[in-house]
Amino acid sequence: MSPVAETEEHTALRAAVAALGRRYGRAYLTDAIREGRHPTELWSEAAKLGYLGVNLPEAYGGGGGGIAELSLVLEELGAAGCPLLMMVVSPAICGTVIARFGTEEQKRAWLPGLADGTRTMAFGITEPDAGSNSHRITTTARRDGADWLLTGRKVFISGVDIADATLVVGRTEDARTGSLKPCLFIVPRDAEGFGRRQIDMELQSAEKQFELTLDDVRLPAGALVGDEDAGLLQLFAGLNPERVMTAAFAIGMGRFALSRAVGYARERTVWKAPIGAHQAVAHPLAQAHIELELARLMMQKAAFLYDSGDDVAAGEAANMAKYAAGEACVKAVDQAVHTLGGNGLTREFGLASLITASRVARIAPVSREMILNYVSHQSLGLPKSY
Repeated sequence: MSPVAETEEHTALRAAVAALGRRYGRAYLTDAIREGRHPTELWSEAAKLGYLGVNLPEAYGGGGGGIAELSLVLEELGAAGCPLLMMVVSPAICGTVIARFGTEEQKRAWLPGLADGTRTMAFGITEPDAGSNSHRITTTARRDGADWLLTGRKVFISGVDIADATLVVGRTEDARTGSLKPCLFIVPRDAEGFGRRQIDMELQSAEKQFELTLDDVRLPAGALVGDEDAGLLQLFAGLNPERVMTAAFAIGMGRFALSRAVGYARERTVWKAPIGAHQAVAHPLAQAHIELELARLMMQKAAFLYDSGDDVAAGEAANMAKYAAGEACVKAVDQAVHTLGGNGLTREFGLASLITASRVARIAPVSREMILNYVSHQSLGLPKSY
């Protein structure tokens, strides 16, 4: 696959997912949000059609594709107004990490369910006092005989209420150096000492956010994912897909907002001409379209590099894609709302809630400032400021 020209298979997948998205649409998702329920019907149907597990190995019920295919699915659902945020977490981060580094037992236990949508997994990395600094993670795991005891706190963890387990990033002590190193643990939702509190968010989303407490949560040796000494490698194997999928989420949202604005600008007439005939309306929409397309190109490049096994190059491209998509999404949503004027703030047109939602792509899973730090240090070779 070229990172520029899509294959016929990708074009066909894009069309099929877009058709599914149109059958559900924005109204379906906003109704689910208003009623406080999860979009289970869309999740289940997308899973049955093979879309949720398209990136997971065929041997475990997946589609045998990669992040390129999974990001395409999320983008098209977003463009139809009904993105599934848990796709970023369950198949992309957790599924990828387990597929690449899990034991045979872990793969058999989790991948078929993640692929067919019957099981979901949350991802716990962010902490109240660590923010974007994953080196300051204080959740620690210590050995107790053959078991592990996990203690710490996590915050802004999506979908814990519906997840069968959470893949938690903790730190273990290196026996040789005494320093702490990151490790990944599968924590079942009903584990003793594993508590959650829902965070009251202004953001309108079907997926709820939680603060987690882990109070000496006892886990068997089989809860550790991968090699205890390869923590960072395994961690970034999940974080790069997360950035690519966040870009897909943002691009889909931006496309949805732009299509609403373009449709309105074609039909809304003032002084005998559609408002879209005026350059002050048309040019900013054209600019928003260009920036979304450019962001998509970088997203495709990042997915291509990741699926090719080039983790280092994929890291740079995934960060750039996430940055570009977040900026393009915010501008597209802002311009769409502005194009509709007062109508852009009504529930009928479904754009006002995106003003808040579009900010997510600038903030999570890593802020745009931290991406600029990464690019200035890693890509340009400038000295670190921290």
